[in-house]
Amino acid sequence: MDPPIEEIEFIASSKHRVGVLDALAEGACDRADLQSETGAHASTIGRVLSDFEERRWIERSGPMYELTPLGEFVTEQFANLRDAMETEGKLRDVWRWLPREMEGFSVDLFVDAVVAYPDPGYPYEPVERVIQLVEESDSMCGIGATVFKSVANEAFCRAALNGMEIEYVYSPAVLAATVAWNPELFEKVAARDHCTVLVHDDLPDRTRCGIDIFDDRVGICCHDVETRALRAWIDTDTPEAREWAWSIFERYRRKARPVDEAALVTPIPEQFTVP
Repeated sequence: MDPPIEEIEFIASSKHRVGVLDALAEGACDRADLQSETGAHASTIGRVLSDFEERRWIERSGPMYELTPLGEFVTEQFANLRDAMETEGKLRDVWRWLPREMEGFSVDLFVDAVVAYPDPGYPYEPVERVIQLVEESDSMCGIGATVFKSVANEAFCRAALNGMEIEYVYSPAVLAATVAWNPELFEKVAARDHCTVLVHDDLPDRTRCGIDIFDDRVGICCHDVETRALRAWIDTDTPEAREWAWSIFERYRRKARPVDEAALVTPIPEQFTVP
């Protein structure tokens, strides 16, 4: 086995080794502290400390143990690997619906993401998450695919009529379907001064996903490319994700146009006919 892989396995194969590193990352500890933090027996703690001393990851000063600079490096990098695999686990089932044409997207933008799936036993979780964000926000903007469900449409319209600032760039198909859902209500919302509706003929990933930017969070709405079925909703509050989302939104907003007759008469794909 590759020596670096062996060292990763050495740490990962023992929850007590991981626990000791985590505890020492917070500061110097004695053996009693480490037993309390990890729940390990004294003999186990002794073996772990001996192994770490042999690797020059820790040093002892009286009864106290602390990480060396080398130990700090190992602990930090192992924590990064754990975080990466945690993110991978969240996004494993939705990777195929994540952005591919939106420049600058990377999975690490959504390391702390909330992921909501339409579970067969309870398919409403993504929609409820979106409605929660709408109700908690004073503004929203976005591009592309949306959570095209009646309850979500109603929540957006209700928020807009109550003063929420909205600016959205639709593809012609999504716009036509949204208008057809409730023409009178959509017209009433679009007429508000604080609501701007635009259309763009060539949005990136337009059949795969869309971006919604709320006051504090950025969301990606994931759809099956073929069936348009909602597959997941992902949102995060990381500054990096917000910066990325704004860059995409502003790029396509500059090239978008006001709603015109050509957009409104766009044929509605069959998948949109029953919100």
